[in-house]
Amino acid sequence: MHKRHVMAALGLPVLLMGLVSTSAAATGAPAPGPAVVKHSVYDSPCDRIRFGDQRTSRQTSRQSRVFPTRIALPDGFQPEGIAISRGTAYFGSLVDGDIYAATLRTGRGKVISQGPGTPSVGLKADNRGRLWIAGGSAGNARVVDIRTGKILKSYTLTTQTATFVNDVVLSRTSAWFTDSSRPVVYQVPIGRHGRLLNKVRTVPLSGDYVHDPTGFNGNGITLTPDGRALIIVQSSTGFLFRVDPRTGVTKRVNLGGTLMTNGDGMLLLGRLLYVVQNFSNQVAVVRLDRAGTTGRQIRTITDASFDIPTTAAAFGSRLYLVNARFSTPPTATTPYWATAVRR
Repeated sequence: MHKRHVMAALGLPVLLMGLVSTSAAATGAPAPGPAVVKHSVYDSPCDRIRFGDQRTSRQTSRQSRVFPTRIALPDGFQPEGIAISRGTAYFGSLVDGDIYAATLRTGRGKVISQGPGTPSVGLKADNRGRLWIAGGSAGNARVVDIRTGKILKSYTLTTQTATFVNDVVLSRTSAWFTDSSRPVVYQVPIGRHGRLLNKVRTVPLSGDYVHDPTGFNGNGITLTPDGRALIIVQSSTGFLFRVDPRTGVTKRVNLGGTLMTNGDGMLLLGRLLYVVQNFSNQVAVVRLDRAGTTGRQIRTITDASFDIPTTAAAFGSRLYLVNARFSTPPTATTPYWATAVRR
């Protein structure tokens, strides 16, 4: 996501294997070649998870089999991050950090966790029923129990005032966070059996990465396909970087001259990397080699309902993207929504 618009809206090696998947202007345009695919989404089977009581009428039963392609979020919510677990999508608010959950089957939802009054930016769900949340300008992160909404653990990642903890990716042994205002990534180790530890490691970035002190830097983050390193996107340049998690040494990913302009959240599925390009209102689909050193953009996903999408999560054959609407002045009644497209 883009910090300038957020502020306006607010007024290792094998260690990394075992990914638990699912959060700016640059010059230049992508190299010609990738096809542009515009989608109208079909409905695919999902978990039968519901909020509240379900009427048994024939109409309700028929509607429950048709998954919506648009999920309405609370007015004024100002979403940025999305994570999906067991058929339910979770969204974070930039206003106060609230977490909103909506079932993919019906689109209905509710706030499950009251925020701390600071932003919730990138989100990831682990396989233990927990959400890992990047804290933006608060310089922190927290872990929330999906079932109860209780904050299980909070982490101070930095005490620097110039900070924006933006996105997070999970491996079996660590949570990794980007900071769009600092040339670092943060590692939060995870103990045996998922135990939450009192440890934070700051890893300075070096190598090909050049920090832009006036721009928006490290944003989306994921693992390489082989699980041995990290990949981050630098929003101000559109570059992808492979990051050695032990040393922080970076190497620019060779995309043949293609730039991930307006790069925001990223999602890795196998060797396909989905890069959300917020102000471009599209998602670039990049095929990577196993090591994440080279890649080629093979297509672009667009949809008429995109309004500055920031992050994506996958369920079945679909991508779900949250629309941050950064170019729309935020008010208490501004509508927000997530869009589902076929991946």
